[in-house]
Amino acid sequence: MLKNIRSFCADSVFRVTVFEDKVDIINYIEIDHFDDTNIFIRYSDGRLIIKGEMLIISKLLDEEVLITGKVKSVEFR
Repeated sequence: MLKNIRSFCADSVFRVTVFEDKVDIINYIEIDHFDDTNIFIRYSDGRLIIKGEMLIISKLLDEEVLITGKVKSVEFR
């Protein structure tokens, strides 16, 4: 069980969770661009593009970012 806890805590997999009015991103590399309609986030395999209205970066940590607002689309490139 301790091994499972350790592997969960050391998780470095890029993850995106999309909700109706927010997007939670874990283990990203860098935010390339952001304004209230577009946010571009670089991750290990490419770029994530979030489009919407009134987009705000609500939480910004080294390995996690939470974006809120009216999310219209999330694209992986």
